[in-house]
Amino acid sequence: MHRTFEWIARSRGAADRLGARQRAWLAAVREDRGDVPGWVLITIMTAGLVTALWLVADTALQRIFTDALASVKGPSGP
Repeated sequence: MHRTFEWIARSRGAADRLGARQRAWLAAVREDRGDVPGWVLITIMTAGLVTALWLVADTALQRIFTDALASVKGPSGP
């Protein structure tokens, strides 16, 4: 969304007419690149935890799933 706002401001030549708050916001958005390595690390660690839990609790998870499916009853007859 910030790219759209920037494009509109440049395309209409309105950058000089922006208020102080909008100029500060636009400057902050231009500088904000995010923390990509941190998000990558979090994603990899989460995948590792899920894999580790799956390996340890595979039998129990299968039993829980099959018990849950077995307990569901289909639609009653006419």
